[in-house]
Amino acid sequence: MSDSLRRTVFHDLHVELGAKMVPFAGYDMPVQYPMGVMAEHLHTRAQAGLFDVSHMGQVTLHGPDVALALERLVPVALAELKDGRQRYAMFTDAAGGILDDLMVANRGDHLFVVVNAACKADDIAHMRANLPGITVTEHSGRALLALQGPGAEGALATLIPAVADMRFMDVATHAWDGADLWISRSGYTGEDGFEISVPHSHAVEFARALLALEAVAPIGLGARDSLRLEAGLCLYGHDIDITTTPVEAALNWAIQKSRRTDGARAGGFPGADVILPQLTDGALRRRVGLLPETRAPMREGTALFADTTAADPVGHVTSGAFGPTLQAPMSMGYVPESLCTPGTRLYGEVRGKRMPVVVAALPFRPAQFKR
Repeated sequence: MSDSLRRTVFHDLHVELGAKMVPFAGYDMPVQYPMGVMAEHLHTRAQAGLFDVSHMGQVTLHGPDVALALERLVPVALAELKDGRQRYAMFTDAAGGILDDLMVANRGDHLFVVVNAACKADDIAHMRANLPGITVTEHSGRALLALQGPGAEGALATLIPAVADMRFMDVATHAWDGADLWISRSGYTGEDGFEISVPHSHAVEFARALLALEAVAPIGLGARDSLRLEAGLCLYGHDIDITTTPVEAALNWAIQKSRRTDGARAGGFPGADVILPQLTDGALRRRVGLLPETRAPMREGTALFADTTAADPVGHVTSGAFGPTLQAPMSMGYVPESLCTPGTRLYGEVRGKRMPVVVAALPFRPAQFKR
């Protein structure tokens, strides 16, 4: 391990549990445990998987009209986000590109924001520079766990019974062993589950209490990636970045009516002059699902062609893996709008050979959220 890599508060626990550690977003993180990626994926789909996501940034925003202030940086409606609710959002730049995607929770007198690990320093600087009058505080003394799967509610409720009353995208603070846990009913696997912010002082003890439950197993980055890909969810730096707009990324659903053209608070965010016309007229390209017709996964960077003899690619793959639940390879990528229709056959170039792949609707596996 490089000395420059950071460690989460769970590092020693990961090693104790036999994790294979790898560099990820500047941190030394578990990619898998002895169970293996395939079994970890299937365990999460069947029971409950515990993920260390403490490398992500946890930030609170305090100040007058804080939701309206943050709307100046995102194309998402936050002013009407109710107390105790959370919403997906993205920071955009002047060209409409995505600087990062994030979760925003209304916690009454302030907002709680979770951002990606690789972007958190830039995100915090971006908010501090562009939100005058708003206090931006990073909570580096808190860990973040994700408990995902159909057994997540039952497992967490044995420690905190009140979580059973939460619905998808609810947020609440609950006490455990004298510590305040900031809990959201959300995650990034397509499964029902929770994300739990825990003070460092209680983090390892709390994780051990969850892992002592029969349904709960530790899960690494490898299974996290195949789970979120089956769920059709974007990974920043791969499926979305500053070269992709929210419309190109098929994230239209995340932009509410009030922020669109003719909405009550239309525009006013970076890149609005690019994104709003795309919402009305469409973009030239779009993120789609892709199902290879062979057993070989088509991974990030695979060029996509309209036929077996075309000289120039029409698109490319941004994520690809074998789907343990699908029992088939799966990918996501960008293709021209004219080729986005599910069932369209394209060809991905793998090791010099053009292999057939079919455009598919996302997600590959329906979400199991508790609504």
